Amino acid sequence: MDTRRAIVALFGGILAVMLLVTTTASLKQPLWDWGGLTSEPDRWWTLATLADAYCGFLTFYAWVFYKQVTAASRVAWFVAIMLLGNIAMAVYVLLQLSKLRPGEPVARMLLREERAGPESGS
Repeated sequence: MDTRRAIVALFGGILAVMLLVTTTASLKQPLWDWGGLTSEPDRWWTLATLADAYCGFLTFYAWVFYKQVTAASRVAWFVAIMLLGNIAMAVYVLLQLSKLRPGEPVARMLLREERAGPESGS
């Protein structure tokens, strides 16, 4: 399996698992009925897990911020990542992979697309 297909499989799998887990949890127990933030002993681990998750979201968003060139797309992706977490992150990676031309190295998706303009000499 080539690198691109492996990454598509990984993030496609993450997206599928996150959608399944989120849907199942929502159907079994509404978020507003969960007592993890108010009852012992799991409150502190819940807070630590949330902090860990959002630090990871911000780390990923640093790459998104670099890749996106307009303020609107930066804001939209920030909101999506903060609200949907790994679901939005998997969608972002899959979209970036879909922009690669056949045979183009996967490493290319890590870089920002340069816009043609007077400073680029185009």
